[in-house]
Amino acid sequence: MQKNEETIQTIRAFNRFYTSLIGLLDGNLLYNGYSLAEARILYEIHIGKPANAANIITALDMDKGYLSRILKKLQKDGLVGKAQSKSDARVSLLHLTDKGLKIFHELNQESNEQIGLLINPLPNKSQNELVTHMKAIMNILGTGKNN
Repeated sequence: MQKNEETIQTIRAFNRFYTSLIGLLDGNLLYNGYSLAEARILYEIHIGKPANAANIITALDMDKGYLSRILKKLQKDGLVGKAQSKSDARVSLLHLTDKGLKIFHELNQESNEQIGLLINPLPNKSQNELVTHMKAIMNILGTGKNN
């Protein structure tokens, strides 16, 4: 049992380190004023083409009510539009508006730049080692399929 507790504490310490390192707890993702959850929903809509709420709930393991509140905010902000599915009238298909695409690409670019600033000082060998370990973590924990 001692080994399990040590493993748990090490994982929690890493999580605290990493969330602090990339600023996830400051409330807004990067500089755009959107939370991590909002940015992830924009991402899921972007890759879903078209996406629906059920797909996003499954992909993010998110509470339906929480997703609904965020989608309403994103629609109010003019980032997300929806249309009724032609094949199933019960389903609303979500898409990014032109403004939503612009914000999505800005968030994506800012995220890439942020990670670039973090890893650029590292030698190539260390960057490769970091990527190898991150892939191993995802595979061990069963999320490697989300790449």
